[in-house]
Amino acid sequence: MGLTSKKVLLLAVMFAVLLFVGTVWLWPRLAPRSWRAVSGRVGMLLATQVALFACVGLAANQAFGFYASWSDLFGQETDQGVVVDHSTGGGIGGPLQVIGIQRMPTGGGASRPQIAGQVQKVDIVGRTTHIATPAFVYLPPEYFQPQYRTRTFPAAVVLTGYPGTAQALVTKLQYPRTAQNLAKDGRMQPMILVMLRPTVAPPRDTECVDIPGGPQTESFFAKDLPDAVLAHYRVGKKPGSWGVIGDSTGGYCALKLAMHHPEVYAAGAGLSPYYKAPIDPTTGDLFHGNKDLKNRADLLWSIKHLPAPDTSLLVTSSRIGETNYKDTLKFIEQVKGTNRTRIASIILDSGGHNFNTWRREIPGTLQWISGRLSDR
Repeated sequence: MGLTSKKVLLLAVMFAVLLFVGTVWLWPRLAPRSWRAVSGRVGMLLATQVALFACVGLAANQAFGFYASWSDLFGQETDQGVVVDHSTGGGIGGPLQVIGIQRMPTGGGASRPQIAGQVQKVDIVGRTTHIATPAFVYLPPEYFQPQYRTRTFPAAVVLTGYPGTAQALVTKLQYPRTAQNLAKDGRMQPMILVMLRPTVAPPRDTECVDIPGGPQTESFFAKDLPDAVLAHYRVGKKPGSWGVIGDSTGGYCALKLAMHHPEVYAAGAGLSPYYKAPIDPTTGDLFHGNKDLKNRADLLWSIKHLPAPDTSLLVTSSRIGETNYKDTLKFIEQVKGTNRTRIASIILDSGGHNFNTWRREIPGTLQWISGRLSDR
């Protein structure tokens, strides 16, 4: 049973309840002051506390999608962003392979893609960076309808936080269902969503940086990922056809990709983003002493010292509950002082750094980015 299995959570809850009942039942027998009785009381209390913490941890992981598997939790994940040599012309079938399909039911129970759209699970291999990663691709109903068979669609890359799971973008944050409902109501145009986590070289948190001598993560998102999607789906080829959205670490990446690569991404939306890549045990040395790379990755520094990019940005925060609030206001003011970069924001009165807050911001974010992308 996997880490995110409901059966695992149910078993953990049952075990915790049994330990609690057992502790109450056996407590009179452990009343004596002998070392055995004291050790028994300490052991029972400790076991019950550990079981309760395990239940809370499993429930939180299911709600927020921190870890996808036991190996991911214990830092033993073996899916290490496999390097594939494509110097002889590429792998069989191209850089993107569909490995599964998730049908989206409609209100009436139907699941035909012409009515409900479709979510495809894919594997993507970067031709230039040789980075491989799984992703989910949402195709709107119009993509399958005969009258739109020659039409191209705008696309938005959607990124999780760190460590995050791509599946959480589908099931927890409900990007496909939200996009489907908004398009049905005429509040956004039909769009393709490419959903994945920015951790494409797990377990390392690369912060979407081209690391000297390491994973070229920024190049993967700026070139390889769009090229792979363009080779497989009917996506608009012009710069105005692509946007990028992310939360937390993904929000930082989204803003940075739009600022560094406006020729690719016409718009970038950061939900609860930060504005400077951290250096900690999960990232390692990202810049290897290169001050220019470090400054370029600092969005507050780059918007002030580098030429303003021709792109549109959206940032979100909360007056109460988000630690990025002051930095977000500062970033907005700095962008407003440029003559080329457009800035918009969603500022909630209160909301923490969590899925519930982001679900409140996603509908407005999708409408905003839809209005800035072209289908050609």
